[in-house]
Amino acid sequence: MSANVLHPVPHLTTALNGPLFHIETLMLEHQSKIETWLRKEWLKHPAPFYTSVDLRNAGFKLAPVDTNLFPAGFNNLNPAFLPLCIQAVQAAIERLCPEAAQILLIPENHDRNKFYLESLATLHEIISRAGFTVRIGSMNPELEQNREISLDSGRKIVLEPLVRIGNKVGVKDFTPCLVLLNNDLTSGVPKIFENLEQVITPPPNLGWKHRSKSNHFKHYQQVANEFAKIIDIDPWFIDPLFRNCGEIDFKKREGENCVAKNVGKLLVNIEKKYKEYNIEQKPFVIVKADAGTYGMGIMTVHDPAEVTALNRKQRNKMASAKEGVDVSKVILQEGVYTNETWQEPDSVAEPVVYMIDHYVVGGFYRVNTKRGDNENLNAPGMQFEPLAFVEPCNNPNKDMSPDAEPNRFYAYGVIARLAQLAAIREIAE
Repeated sequence: MSANVLHPVPHLTTALNGPLFHIETLMLEHQSKIETWLRKEWLKHPAPFYTSVDLRNAGFKLAPVDTNLFPAGFNNLNPAFLPLCIQAVQAAIERLCPEAAQILLIPENHDRNKFYLESLATLHEIISRAGFTVRIGSMNPELEQNREISLDSGRKIVLEPLVRIGNKVGVKDFTPCLVLLNNDLTSGVPKIFENLEQVITPPPNLGWKHRSKSNHFKHYQQVANEFAKIIDIDPWFIDPLFRNCGEIDFKKREGENCVAKNVGKLLVNIEKKYKEYNIEQKPFVIVKADAGTYGMGIMTVHDPAEVTALNRKQRNKMASAKEGVDVSKVILQEGVYTNETWQEPDSVAEPVVYMIDHYVVGGFYRVNTKRGDNENLNAPGMQFEPLAFVEPCNNPNKDMSPDAEPNRFYAYGVIARLAQLAAIREIAE
């Protein structure tokens, strides 16, 4: 695809003279300070190999709501930015394993999900075109021999059984120095990864079995406070308030009162901020599993009573995450409206930004016609549209409106990098 091809841009339904317009203006005015500060932070600790960040743009607030260290969805990126992805992969691998010539890519086990397989094929292509030999080693116990899969895109990928030889993992006749995980290890770190001599990235202990969203947003809160001082804003404009509870068992209805009580406290705090900035919309809270992806174990709450009024079907839905893992802890996060729509008024959209190393390499809009502006869009009915980067989103145009395409996307890239910085501090911790 030519880099000059333009994609439609979601319509921002909020008035463009509100708080977010002011924040975008400040980001442009302080671009040099922002980039200098970020460079200094990258020198303290290296960035993860790759990161994706889900954002919500309410018009009055722009904030991350999820940060994934084992992202899929590479097939949804704008193909025009493949060269940028390739360069970023080269930089990341040279830092991790300078002598690397071969890469082992370890995918998720759901190898019948055609959308995930397209992402895997795109990731394989990016790494291959970066100048490395790549093979895919699957942990799926049902895979006993090589399996070639033809995809709707016309591409083919080959899944090979993962094996361990001594203190290294690989596939038949292939044991590279660098192993790239694209599996978030929701069920835990398998023994095959213990005491490896190879570089494995991201580290297996960053999988969702050990990582929590509440810990991530604790770090993000600190990052947002530091950033807010640089451009002189209330950090609330870029930081969703949150609380968390102890153990919860939705099926047995244990811990519900704790969740309801903290939802009430959080709604009061959000309401105070809405009144402070004359925001007329109704506050809401997102209750979601404190670990995991794929939009599972999530609900929108406007009143604490909704937590204790769940029926059996709703409780069962909240009780289970990816791979059938039980949800035992939840994060209660300030709900951030999405006031962007894609072409049609009922097609609400949210941006997802991708980074390889500390470079922003693109992203897409998650669009869902079956969900409202206060709901989780990572659900049935969603579709993906590449972000309309005409130029990389680290290249704003100060001669244009703060909300013009390159500048809005620069703001996306800044907030996404703040979330990545929070993840870096998680890793260092």
